[in-house]
Amino acid sequence: MTVLDIQRRLKALGHDLGKSGAAKDGVDGDFGGKSQAALSLKPTTGAPKPLPTAGVSAVPAAWMPAAKVDRIIVHWTAGGHKASALDTEHYHLLIEADGGIVRGKPSIDLNDRGGVKAGYAAHTLNCNTGSIGVSLCCMAGAVESPFKAGSAPMTREQWDELPHVLAALCRRYGIPVTPKTVLSHAEVQGTLGIKQKGKWDIARLAFDPFVVGAQAVGDLFRKRAAALLEAAA
Repeated sequence: MTVLDIQRRLKALGHDLGKSGAAKDGVDGDFGGKSQAALSLKPTTGAPKPLPTAGVSAVPAAWMPAAKVDRIIVHWTAGGHKASALDTEHYHLLIEADGGIVRGKPSIDLNDRGGVKAGYAAHTLNCNTGSIGVSLCCMAGAVESPFKAGSAPMTREQWDELPHVLAALCRRYGIPVTPKTVLSHAEVQGTLGIKQKGKWDIARLAFDPFVVGAQAVGDLFRKRAAALLEAAA
């Protein structure tokens, strides 16, 4: 990531970088005093919601039928901010740009570890049996390197709702929060040893350029989900 990339993200987060540069917005490739100071400040817009002291997200009970499942795999749809008909065919739960939760067409019990059934959610190559698929509706046209968030960047609202959904699912199905049981699609190959086709969701956060890599992102949502479960215990 270049200085210009960092400055662009700082601007997107609401920081004042001055009037230098071609656009007179402080984005000039020179990591000067204002840019350095911005790194030590909280963003003025888009700040994450604090975790509650107790409770987890209210995923409707009807959306979580009895099933034997071992893990939750987190994705992004690589589409727009709303769940499309195609999106709902591949995931059990989807989170739209405003943080609203949408139920996918497949029922979670169709991905039972005893064997997938007709109409199951096909969300992860060779890793659908016993796996719940949760996806954020975002990142259409995104590019991994050099990173570009595309036309529908992941929102803070989606990111903030994700750990609530994960905590609700973990509590319902008795899934412990570990790197092997709650992980992103981008972590599947490295963590579970199941080869994927270059999937990198979720390895970057569109609103935070300083979080880089699938494990770094996964560790964040696991930490927040675990905190919610602990608070609710």
